[in-house]
Amino acid sequence: MRRAATLLLVAVAALAAPASAEAVVIGIADQKPDMFADKRFGQLGIRHARLTVAWDALRYDWQRRELDAWMTAARKADVRPLLSFGPSREHRRVLPKPEELKWEFRQFRKRYPWAKTWATWNEANHCGMLLCHREKLAAAYYRKLRQECRSCTILAVELLDMPNMLGWVRKFRRHAKVEPKWWGLHNYVEANRFRTTSLKKLLRRVKGDVWLTEVGGIVKRRTKKRYTVKRIPESEAHALRVTRYIFREVVPLSRRITRVYLYHWNSSTTRDSWDSALIGADGRRRRAFEVVRSELRREKIRRLRAERRREAREAARSSR
Repeated sequence: MRRAATLLLVAVAALAAPASAEAVVIGIADQKPDMFADKRFGQLGIRHARLTVAWDALRYDWQRRELDAWMTAARKADVRPLLSFGPSREHRRVLPKPEELKWEFRQFRKRYPWAKTWATWNEANHCGMLLCHREKLAAAYYRKLRQECRSCTILAVELLDMPNMLGWVRKFRRHAKVEPKWWGLHNYVEANRFRTTSLKKLLRRVKGDVWLTEVGGIVKRRTKKRYTVKRIPESEAHALRVTRYIFREVVPLSRRITRVYLYHWNSSTTRDSWDSALIGADGRRRRAFEVVRSELRREKIRRLRAERRREAREAARSSR
């Protein structure tokens, strides 16, 4: 009787757990493989990382070498990759036909059979990424990748929180002819302005999980491109506040926000065009690093509690 009562109390507590108690996967998005050799990276226990790859990268020796270095380092560190397709680095204005992308995807999977998580296209609604007004083509890419690997986790696309996002998503969903289970979002703009308006609208518009596949507090921007976001503060102190905001305000918005990939691990030089890194160019940890470390500890505790709740429910069912 005492054992049954204890199990009942545990099961009730599990059912009463709030949404914020659900664990979220935390990863790092960074193009450089050197983070995997950083002892601090290993000490954090991060097991997920994201990489953007050119859709035709395997056609070129120098790109294969770069990709092999990153993938080998990730596998050695027991890190599961999220690979996101993007424009060719040799022919920037050339887009593949859907069957062509499917064939390239097959070659990627042959070379890296342990890679099970993919994104159809990086920042597809960004008007510098060629698919800005080609939602039908992006949807065709998505369908071909799903056909090629039914066992893979495939994000519909990765979106950038720009004014055109919701309209773009509406057209993509119409052409996709299937409701995607996963979406990616790069919500730099809103996160750095301490807002969640577009994210909330996206969650209402789509039914699948939303992964924040690139987000971080901006320390410094030196880009002069046309699409540069204006009027956002830049400093290590600002990046600290943004990182706290991401985990305290953004992630708890919905159970469907299940992953966060922070961009990026380390700033390689003091002249990087974009710097939202956790490690400065001088090799020192920034204050945002401590936020991530604390959050990873909390997530570990949440996972353990979730596992205990599942065990309690199973034990309660079996004792009936």
